[in-house]
Amino acid sequence: MTMQTKVIKLDAAKPDMAVIKQAAAIIDTGSLVAFPTETVYGIACRVADDSLKKLNNIKNRPPDKHYTLHISRKSELSAYVPTISIRSEKLIKNAWPGPLTIVFDLEPRDIKKLKKSLEKDVFKNLYKQNSIGIRCPDNPVASALLQMVHNPVVAPSANITGQNPAINPEQVLTQFSGQIEMLLDAGTCKYKKSSTVVKINKNNLQIIRQGAYSQEKLNQMAKIQFLFLCTGNTCRSPMAEGIFRKYLAEKVNCEVDHLKKNGYKVCSAGVMGLVDMPATNEAVAACAAKGFDIRTHRSQALSQKLIEDSDVIYAMSRTHCRTVLALSQKAADKCMLLAEGKDITDPIGQGQHVYDGCADLIEKAVKKRIGELKI
Repeated sequence: MTMQTKVIKLDAAKPDMAVIKQAAAIIDTGSLVAFPTETVYGIACRVADDSLKKLNNIKNRPPDKHYTLHISRKSELSAYVPTISIRSEKLIKNAWPGPLTIVFDLEPRDIKKLKKSLEKDVFKNLYKQNSIGIRCPDNPVASALLQMVHNPVVAPSANITGQNPAINPEQVLTQFSGQIEMLLDAGTCKYKKSSTVVKINKNNLQIIRQGAYSQEKLNQMAKIQFLFLCTGNTCRSPMAEGIFRKYLAEKVNCEVDHLKKNGYKVCSAGVMGLVDMPATNEAVAACAAKGFDIRTHRSQALSQKLIEDSDVIYAMSRTHCRTVLALSQKAADKCMLLAEGKDITDPIGQGQHVYDGCADLIEKAVKKRIGELKI
């Protein structure tokens, strides 16, 4: 049995909210609505067994395959993914809203929590093998529609399985006229290709489906830079950088030399402005005694660009934190003392035992900070 698909033209830049509200109500009743995103047209469906059965039937798709959850705003993510890794967080910041679907792996404790907080149909149909795919589209019609629907929504591309996704309303109607209740027609989609689907693990970023974003672009958007800061960048911060590299590599489960390839950059700088100076002999010896090699270190000066390029800044003293904020007020949320609540005193000009003690303090603080990171 077929129905007549209602087609409503919309101005993508300034969509009629009354029409969007009507479409949202249709989705909430369990019917299907095709709508535009910046990539391709999607078919919006509430996450409930009866609605998903309709969707599977018209797409000719097996019922055991899970669809991607669509959200209107980044802030909605925490309801479905309670713990987000630092690289995923960076990618979300740079790529959402946009043509990217992210597959999140969830910890068993989060899965247990979500089983209790989400409705049974929602949990069963969104999560597969402790993972979920989520997209936050960058299209005014899509954003408004998703915001107005009262149920979680999946929105696979508007095509029968095996056919090309629809990039304009005419292609939607060719495949689904009489099978969906409404089509929101906002013209041809911007990218005319599906979203990129990516999965981030501890030590790599894996593209599951090619799309609007390239591997190189995604790697750049998900890169994390740690900056260690002291006065001259010849004692404390080089030791902290070397020690941090080692423990970060252990947490990521890769070789120290592979950190950058796996999306992590660790560097250090000094507020004094010294350039191309090696670490002091005492600092090198203190690190060598712990199994860390900083002999190749060369100092660099702190700059506004270095601050802005860094995602986390660990300073040795409160004075260093104030210097960072004087150069960039935007750094307030990412600059902190390495040793929480206290300064690490400069050992410059003192004996080896003072450097060794300083290295002990730095190592203890680094271990704590590494433990805090969601990798």
